Amino acid sequence: MHLPDEPEPSPQINIVPMIDVIFVVLTFFILSSLFLTQREGLPVNLPNAITSERQQQQHTLTLTITTTGALQLGNEATSLETLPSQVQARRIGTRPLLVIIQADTAVSHGQVVAVMDRLRSLENIQLGIATQP
Repeated sequence: MHLPDEPEPSPQINIVPMIDVIFVVLTFFILSSLFLTQREGLPVNLPNAITSERQQQQHTLTLTITTTGALQLGNEATSLETLPSQVQARRIGTRPLLVIIQADTAVSHGQVVAVMDRLRSLENIQLGIATQP
């Protein structure tokens, strides 16, 4: 007795597991990128403060003072003499500009005061000092 040949099902690629893997990888990259974002500036050891608050102002600049005393405005190196002109160049209209000073704990108090004095000579500038919460 001869049995009829059953038609073989055509080969298919099941893409559902592949889509699941792609979504897991995508979720991993999205979540890891959220934890990798940092404020602009160089990594410095900030002083601790119990009463520190997070600033909610939109137009801010970060000025970093490293342990060697080097100044960096955002991602660009600067000097004490050129600091006021560089801050003025980054202003948008007449809105108040918040300059957050990130000074390492090893930086002398005199250097921070000198930077603040230069920035206070500009109009419509607000100063903030970054600390560790």
